[in-house]
Amino acid sequence: MKPTITALTEAINSGKQTAVSIIAAALEKAESAKSHNALLSVTADRALERAKKIDEMIANNTPVGKLAGVPFVVKDNFLSFGAPTTAASKMLEDFDAPLQATVVEKLEAEGAICIGKANLDAFAHGGSTENSAFGPTKNAIDDSRVAGGSSGGSAVVTALDIVPFALGTDTGGSIRQPAGFNGVYGIKPTYGALSRFGVVAMSSGLDTVGCFARSAEDIDIVMSIMAGSDERDMTTIGGIYDQVPVQKSMTIGLIKETMTDDVQPEIRDAVHAYANTMAEQGHRIKEVSLDMIRYTLAMYYIIVSAEVSSNLARYDGVRYGLRAESANTLTDLYGMTRDAGFVDENKRRIILGSYVLSSGYFDAYYLKAQKARTLLIEQFDRLFDDCDFLLTPTSPTTAFKLGENTNDPISMYLADAMTVPASLAGLAAMSIPVGVDSQGLPIGAQLIGPRMSDKQMLALAMSLENA
Repeated sequence: MKPTITALTEAINSGKQTAVSIIAAALEKAESAKSHNALLSVTADRALERAKKIDEMIANNTPVGKLAGVPFVVKDNFLSFGAPTTAASKMLEDFDAPLQATVVEKLEAEGAICIGKANLDAFAHGGSTENSAFGPTKNAIDDSRVAGGSSGGSAVVTALDIVPFALGTDTGGSIRQPAGFNGVYGIKPTYGALSRFGVVAMSSGLDTVGCFARSAEDIDIVMSIMAGSDERDMTTIGGIYDQVPVQKSMTIGLIKETMTDDVQPEIRDAVHAYANTMAEQGHRIKEVSLDMIRYTLAMYYIIVSAEVSSNLARYDGVRYGLRAESANTLTDLYGMTRDAGFVDENKRRIILGSYVLSSGYFDAYYLKAQKARTLLIEQFDRLFDDCDFLLTPTSPTTAFKLGENTNDPISMYLADAMTVPASLAGLAAMSIPVGVDSQGLPIGAQLIGPRMSDKQMLALAMSLENA
């Protein structure tokens, strides 16, 4: 039985285990799992030093935090101390963070100990963690398959029991899809529920911070600590995790457009079985339609590419990060630095984003995508008039083979078909492990809730987990 966060903190506070022994064990597991390439760096010295201080505080009966001695990993696009913050890109290979992300500071204030930085698709652009400048991460269950992405490294270290939880970012499915591929829980909160201060920006209108864990209860503990408003991130809203979940029989809408023949049959069967479990617990299951879903990938990749092209403009070789030393002119400096520092997927999104924002095409593409996004939000709102939560598969297939889709961007993008709609609408959503296919590969089901329903969604997941 893999220990929960509660079990770890009880063991440390009771003296049955020391924080140093738990951190040392996590570091040893990280070393033994190197072949998965899930971690880009390990912060052993800093982690052990913090663990020693926690043990001293407990020995002296000094109060410690809710997560005292619990190890965790952060996706390497979070600014944190102890190792460079690379965003898995050559552009930031040697960048040492001058500060820590708000959510990392909140966790450390409660005694949690970061042991390393997880691999990702460079600048979080991708759905398989094959776009990392430092090599792909391998799936936790089958190392011939992808980990999912872009937060693949965080999903794998959680699935391999290196740490009980890990942080990731989710823009269009980058937590939920790898959670589904590796058989763990992963949450994308309501847009604005958690501060993004200190996180390398991808798409500012869609980015959210979330986490992976092996149980819904562990996610609830971690999210309640990280959530809340932050004066350094004006998109944040407070009070979401202060709400008391309503205990009642709920109506769950099963979105029929996500259960078609295009979805792997074993995934459809597993999601239906999960819906039956919900019904056995007293919830009402009804089939609903979200016909705008057919347009969501198109609108997502227009909007996200536009914001990517804007956010990546800062990496020009002038202020920080990689610089092309052989450049003789400013124009050469920009061009040569960006050519060397960005991977192909970064460049693809910059080009597409610049195109849809350019004069003559802004109205035809970007503005139209934003109008379609509004229609999608309105359709979700109508569904939530009759349903408490919605249910879909997390992805249309289980984890695919490494290299299978690397030369086919469209096939890669289709892996996000189920997760993108909730991101565009700013909704709360999470992936829940609900079984395995005939090859033993994990299957995920996705719960989607209204904005600010995060606490209730986790309560529903916990009740079904216990059942």
